[in-house]
Order: sequence, then structure tokens, then C-alpha cells
Amino acid sequence: MSSQPTKALETFDNPQPGRDFHIHMEIPEFTCLCPKTGQPDFAVLYLDYIPDQKCVELKSLKLYMWSFRDEGCFHEAVTNRILDDLVAATDPKFMRLTAKFYVRGGIFTNVVAEHRKPGWQPLPRVELSQFDAQSNIRG
Repeated sequence: MSSQPTKALETFDNPQPGRDFHIHMEIPEFTCLCPKTGQPDFAVLYLDYIPDQKCVELKSLKLYMWSFRDEGCFHEAVTNRILDDLVAATDPKFMRLTAKFYVRGGIFTNVVAEHRKPGWQPLPRVELSQFDAQSNIRG
């Protein structure tokens, strides 16, 4: 195998550091092990962040996520650990990690962890009007 799981997260320079922009990633194949039973836990992770000077590189993120496959972790602990590692690597203005774990014993677990850089405030949201469905079709 040419790639191996690793905890190393690589970054690259933000191409537009003077602008706040939102990066959204969906990671649908996250797995770790239940620390009590050793059975696999599956989750979809949603990463949302506003970078400052650095962005996370995708291949390293994939290998980082893979590194949890054989590790026993409580849902709450692994979500916060991943957020902490990503914040340490990228030092973003804002980052939110949402972990939606599949059902286990009849219970779904969702864990949301956030980081805000001290002093950072989001810009006001601009609501744009919506076009009616097929509004540009004559007839």
C-alpha cells in the first residue's frame, strides 16, 4: 500500500487571507472503535471553517481520519481531539466539527465542537433573493 494512516496534518497557504470564506467538508467514512466493546463505530463528519493564514490539505486529512480506524475512542473525546488537532495545524478564525455517529444500541450520537479565534467576529450574513423555480423559462 502506498499510503498509510498518519496523525500528521499538512497545510497550505490560504489563497485569499484578506477575505473570510467558508470551507465545508463532508467526511462520510469515519470509523473508530468503541473503547468498551472494541466494535467499530461509524460516523459522518462535517467540517466547517473560516481559514486565517492556513488551509488543511485534503490527502493529509484523509490519512489523518484513517488513523482512527483501529483506535478506541468515545464519541465526545474523538470529536474534540480532531477539532483540537485541526485548530493546532491551521489556526483558523473559526472552525466547527460536527460528528454524526450511526446508531449504537438504539442511540444516535451527534457531537458538535467549535473553536473561535479570540477577537474574531463573523461578518453579517447577506440574504440574496431567491428566484422562483424555472423563473427564467418563457411561457
